[in-house]
Amino acid sequence: MIIGSGFGGLAAAVRLGARGYRVTVLERLDAPGGRACVFHQDGFTFDAGPTIVTAPFLFEELWQLCGRRLADDVDLRPLDPFYRIRFDDGAVFDYSGDPAAMRETVARFSPQDVAGYERFMAVSERHFRIGFEKLGSADFGSWTAMARVLPDLLKLEGYRSVYGLVAKYIKDERLRTVFSFHPLLIGGNPFSATSVYSLIAFLERRWGVHFAMGGTGRLVAGLVDLIKGQGGRLRFGAEVGRILVKSGRAVGVSLTSGEVVPAEIVVSNADTAWTYRHLLPAEARSRWGDRRLERSRYSMSLFLWYFGTDRRYDSVPHHSILLGPRYRGLVADIFRRKVLAEDFSLYLHRPTATDPSLAPPGCDAFYVLSPVPNLEGAVDWRQSAEPYRQRIMAYLSETLLPGLNDAVVSSRIMTPPDFEQRLLSYRGAAFGMEPILTQSAWFRPHNRSEDIENLYIVGAGTHPGAGLPGVLTSAQVLDKVVPDAAAFA
Repeated sequence: MIIGSGFGGLAAAVRLGARGYRVTVLERLDAPGGRACVFHQDGFTFDAGPTIVTAPFLFEELWQLCGRRLADDVDLRPLDPFYRIRFDDGAVFDYSGDPAAMRETVARFSPQDVAGYERFMAVSERHFRIGFEKLGSADFGSWTAMARVLPDLLKLEGYRSVYGLVAKYIKDERLRTVFSFHPLLIGGNPFSATSVYSLIAFLERRWGVHFAMGGTGRLVAGLVDLIKGQGGRLRFGAEVGRILVKSGRAVGVSLTSGEVVPAEIVVSNADTAWTYRHLLPAEARSRWGDRRLERSRYSMSLFLWYFGTDRRYDSVPHHSILLGPRYRGLVADIFRRKVLAEDFSLYLHRPTATDPSLAPPGCDAFYVLSPVPNLEGAVDWRQSAEPYRQRIMAYLSETLLPGLNDAVVSSRIMTPPDFEQRLLSYRGAAFGMEPILTQSAWFRPHNRSEDIENLYIVGAGTHPGAGLPGVLTSAQVLDKVVPDAAAFA
């Protein structure tokens, strides 16, 4: 029984189905995908969540488990550049996987930092070899597993932040921003996320950044087809109210409708803190009690504006990162002070740059994402959402999208309360627990529940963490910790 149909839950269903389990996926919403659901509105198709596909081999492996080829179902297109980064003064950095082009661009900003950039990328590769290839799918079910990797973490300077590691090699402040922003893609603060996450820079160079034609929802639909092809079931509008526990063992779930569904194995792809706090009785929990969950640190939330225009902006690339006037101060407002700042930095997604079919002819589909405080802050989003959207629209109109105010023909927003109420994310955190060193690997909620036998966790809130590679790898860990189906025959 799998609770939730995000990428972690769908990948877990495929893997367990390939091992002989009869799998049922329960989803409280009316469509699959979780954070990766799809909105269809006014002739536009909007991916609600993940839009950056890296490490495509993790998807290919799921198709291979079913005797199929990913390429037969999903058309993945590599993007070049990966991102266009625009500074507040209008300067532009095209971030790509081409080492020569990157050296040239770094030299244009700061010739004296080219050698430091090369050294940083060499360090990023070492972090990748250990943090991703060696430890990513490791089972951190015991403290001894953590003890074995501590020498590696010390060797990698895991006690440094990503920004601190970048700053060790690169002196130009703009380039420090370029090579340290990646933790924000997985809910981390570049100034406190462990430097192990610098591996993302090499991971992107190694496999590139891709887009699924038809949108990320095509990957969701493809995984659903795999599950059905294995004989698995998906039930929508099926909200789990409680994981049933008997003698310390998960024995099934009860739905909010009152229906009881027994199961030998329960896998939760729901938000991890939500799973422990709301789906399990307090008396069944020891390590992840309410007090510990409340004292843990959580990722930022997001403000998202999905919009369609009745004209095309052909000079705008697929992925843009628009940096505001502040970096360290803005990040502190979001993560530490938890206030809604007057300024912002944005991620602008224009999928119609690659796939025009996602909008009516002559139109463009966009979403713009702004990192904002989670619900530990005191922002009243009922009052703040529309003024904030208008500020973002005015900024985009002044910079990349002239005349935007008159061009918008479709619009919807998503705010931190939506993450809490619609996606059941604790405190409206968009990426689960914050990826700091003391909340990573063994310190993170385990893939095999420490509290409940036969309960397993996948998704952003467990090891190895958020982002598509992390979420898919969390399902990979199940192959090591879930017993063979024959044990229940």
